Amino acid sequence: MDLIKAILIAIIEGLTEYLPVSSTAHMIFTSSLFGIQEDEFVKMFQVSIQFGAILAVVFLYWKKFVDFKNINFYLKLAVAVLPALILGKLFDDKIEAVLGDPVPIAIVLILGGFVLLFIDKVFKNQTISDEKEISFKNAIAIGFWQCLAMMPGTSRSAASIIGGMQQKLTRTAAAEFSFFLAVPTMLAVTVYSIFIKHWNHNGMEQKGYEMLMQGDNLKLFLIGNIVAFAVAVIAIKFFIGVLSKYGFKPWGWYRIIVGVALLIYFTHFAK
Repeated sequence: MDLIKAILIAIIEGLTEYLPVSSTAHMIFTSSLFGIQEDEFVKMFQVSIQFGAILAVVFLYWKKFVDFKNINFYLKLAVAVLPALILGKLFDDKIEAVLGDPVPIAIVLILGGFVLLFIDKVFKNQTISDEKEISFKNAIAIGFWQCLAMMPGTSRSAASIIGGMQQKLTRTAAAEFSFFLAVPTMLAVTVYSIFIKHWNHNGMEQKGYEMLMQGDNLKLFLIGNIVAFAVAVIAIKFFIGVLSKYGFKPWGWYRIIVGVALLIYFTHFAK
């Protein structure tokens, strides 16, 4: 993978990570369309550049993340992230196997789009508009909802936002808590992919940091995270603006259109 392709993947990651549209589906399509070989380093790169997207949330909501007097904020995130940590570890191999077949991912993308078309009508009379009003019971429930995103194509953002609305959070409050929850969730995934998981790279069992030390991989990793950070900052602001004005329906139609396009592409044109 060269620098241009690394930047392209980073842009897709930054644009889609916090939108309810599935960053996984978009990166798979991008890799296929531009002939980016799906080797072990590319897979690790796609996961680890989430670190840049994490920093975008911390940057935009830094007052929240450095408010050490609000210990409940950190405890809620710790409780909410537990289901994903446990189930993610248990089903890691099965999830990776699904990533090899883009057709079911496209189908899930379409089905999720239909859900978003009606989500605003399903959940009405929302009463929780601020993070401080979220209980630990709400937090753990949202954490279990987030686990639905283990099926690639679902979207971690969509699953956790829908979970938040099911727990009576307003659209904006649910979206922001989804952003907050992404920080420990994706940080754990990034650390796991770099320092714990063994990758079969070039016929050898290697950890992520060992792959990073080879050739230009470290440079690609650093640039990728910088690009993902910058793009994610813009994407988060854009998403909140659209969400407050139009709700989830635009994202529902987007998922359906993109999902159908991917389904046609991978069933008729992709080799």
